[in-house]
Amino acid sequence: MPAGKLQLPIALDAMGGDNAPASVIRGAEMALIRHPGLRFLLFGNRFMLEPLLQDVQLVRAASEIIHTEEMIAGDDKPSIAVRRGRNSSMWLAIDSVKSGKSCAIVSAGNTGALMAMSKLILRTLPGISRPAIAALFPTLRGECVMLDLGANVESDENDLCRFAIMGDAFARAVLGLSRPRVGLLNVGSEELKGRNEVKAAHQMLKTINSDLNYHGFIEGNDIAEGAVDVVVTDGFTGNIALKTAEGAARLIRTYLRDAFSSSIIAKSGAVLATGALKAVKEKLDDRKRNGAMFLGLNGIAVKSHGGADAFSFCNAISVAVELVKHNINVKITDEITAYTNPQTPPLSMDAIEGEAD
Repeated sequence: MPAGKLQLPIALDAMGGDNAPASVIRGAEMALIRHPGLRFLLFGNRFMLEPLLQDVQLVRAASEIIHTEEMIAGDDKPSIAVRRGRNSSMWLAIDSVKSGKSCAIVSAGNTGALMAMSKLILRTLPGISRPAIAALFPTLRGECVMLDLGANVESDENDLCRFAIMGDAFARAVLGLSRPRVGLLNVGSEELKGRNEVKAAHQMLKTINSDLNYHGFIEGNDIAEGAVDVVVTDGFTGNIALKTAEGAARLIRTYLRDAFSSSIIAKSGAVLATGALKAVKEKLDDRKRNGAMFLGLNGIAVKSHGGADAFSFCNAISVAVELVKHNINVKITDEITAYTNPQTPPLSMDAIEGEAD
């Protein structure tokens, strides 16, 4: 380690995910090459991890194994995982963030269990009642932040407003935008359309006395267009949008592969178009955007896709690194405080209705 090089300890749930622990170890190796200052706390079964580390000396030299033979299964109910999993690799990894031994936790394990444990152990930031899952989406203009992607099936107007604030802070920190455009996902752009909670959140976001660059309602097709930098929605809708986008990307890749292998002429065309096809494949590769953060928790927790390979898991680690470096939770706390201080109207419909009277 070069003199003066800052070390960032990251906790890895080495047993979480379909391809763990091999994908975790290989992903950690890629992450160390990308971020030389990392140090890993590997939570998992020592007898499974040590043989893998023998072949990955870079990770072995930068890691410490915290042994446990317990792990959370992918089909465990969150309530059962919380009650019975307090010595699991997931629980212990999260707890290391609370204790300050690590800066963040990354897991490809059970999403519901990870959220339940993270909220119980880390608690939420001041002013936040519900955390939200946030991740980056590709658009024609680059990338946008979308939340919530599944942490909360139902969200009221106050939740949606706080999601907007957290998404704004995330976009400022991670995308480097000075005034991100924030949009509220709805079934139409007209103010009379949508669920009551969405319409109420719309009125609240319009009247907040703040630097929030609120765009208004957007529709599903506006996401890929890049109409806004932050897409705000409830977890039910957001998760469906996420899975639909992933499925559409796989559909396009399959169509292209089948089309260019359908005949000798098509195969010849594929050879000529190799560079263009490679560029399209890279843009559609959802592994590059793997890693969703649980925004609103008093600690950084990043969820990797359950089926992540080494490259995907490496990118999830990179998300954690960027969030630590940009002090994301400090920025969220500052913004929430700015929106809810005595000089700012509180986030409630009572305030909106009072102004209207």
